[in-house]
Amino acid sequence: MAKVAWLGLGVMGFPMAGHLKARGGHDVVVYNRTTAKAEAWQRKFGGSIAATPAEAARGCDAVFACVGNDDDLRNVTTGPEGAFQSMAAGTIFVDHTTASAKVARELSAAADANGFKFLDCPVSGGQAGAENGVLTVMAGGDQTAFGTAEPLIKSYARAVRLMGPPGSGQLAKMCNQIAIAGLVQGLAESIHFAECAGLDVAALIETISKGAAQSWQMENRWQPMHERKFDFGFAVDWMRKDLAICFDEAASNGADLTVAQLVDRFYGDVQELGGHRWDTSSLIARLKPKQAS
Repeated sequence: MAKVAWLGLGVMGFPMAGHLKARGGHDVVVYNRTTAKAEAWQRKFGGSIAATPAEAARGCDAVFACVGNDDDLRNVTTGPEGAFQSMAAGTIFVDHTTASAKVARELSAAADANGFKFLDCPVSGGQAGAENGVLTVMAGGDQTAFGTAEPLIKSYARAVRLMGPPGSGQLAKMCNQIAIAGLVQGLAESIHFAECAGLDVAALIETISKGAAQSWQMENRWQPMHERKFDFGFAVDWMRKDLAICFDEAASNGADLTVAQLVDRFYGDVQELGGHRWDTSSLIARLKPKQAS
């Protein structure tokens, strides 16, 4: 059993921290900006609550975070009350935020200077993957630190892999989001086409999902798309935040993200329809249904 801290109890962090306690059997102390969420977590899982990230991290073997963006991450790490203020030499900070590779490298260097290690470990699998403990984790950082953290991470993940030096986990997550953007748009257009053509969409998906078109997105998102129910998972605002990180990185490494940039503009259309918090399958909302003749 390890003593660990968890910073950030959003839709992902809440169940992930819960798995560390319930499945992993670890001693978990949590911190969240909104105390009510921390109290709700404690009622469900036990553990303890800290008033600041620094308080949560004090005396822990490892500290985990899953917050919103680069600035949030800096606040809970190197901020005045951040975890880096109290972490002891030899401990490990595991960050599950989808953030930039730049901030991952920055915080890894800051951790090294203070005698502990930082791993950038963004995840894929969405809210359902977090709740079921079957996330995919892409890690960047020190090999030895990763080896120590991996058994802890496996409390809520089914696949964990070190992708390379600091920042590599975030770069891998960017690849993940770029691939998803094109897949979701292709699925939206396929379903839209089937509707316009008068096909039985359920029968269609049952058939083509057994062939070369098969994907996780097809199997898990075709029905919300077809039924225009967009409250199932990863929000449009979050996807656009992630894609912006991809575009910023591409501007420095020279990658051509033509399709991802096009899909990002389509998500902008969805936002104009009021779909900021709709899930990513809402791309189909901007495709006009066939008019009855």
